[in-house]
Amino acid sequence: MKNLTSVEEGKTLAIISHFWFIGTVIAWILNLKKQNDYTSFYVRQMLGWDLLAFLNGWLIYSFFGGFFKWIIGVILILFWIISFIGCISGDKKLIPVFGEHFQEWFKSL
Repeated sequence: MKNLTSVEEGKTLAIISHFWFIGTVIAWILNLKKQNDYTSFYVRQMLGWDLLAFLNGWLIYSFFGGFFKWIIGVILILFWIISFIGCISGDKKLIPVFGEHFQEWFKSL
């Protein structure tokens, strides 16, 4: 059973974390005082997603070209939509394939 108080208190910052890297940083900084578990979950997810988006724009394009960058970009947008819908609905929705890794890698946030 999820802690509704935690979800309701953290939902605004969790939503903010979904808006580019700047939103993730803002949500992380504002979450430092209260350390809301729901917000922290989505900050970790979006930090990982931002990293994937950066790598897609730089690494994938450099080695494989624009077509693969476009395909991976579409997949990343779908991952973002899944996460955003979960966030708005009050669920902790992991990004497919990578979500568990993001939670582990960024657990100190």
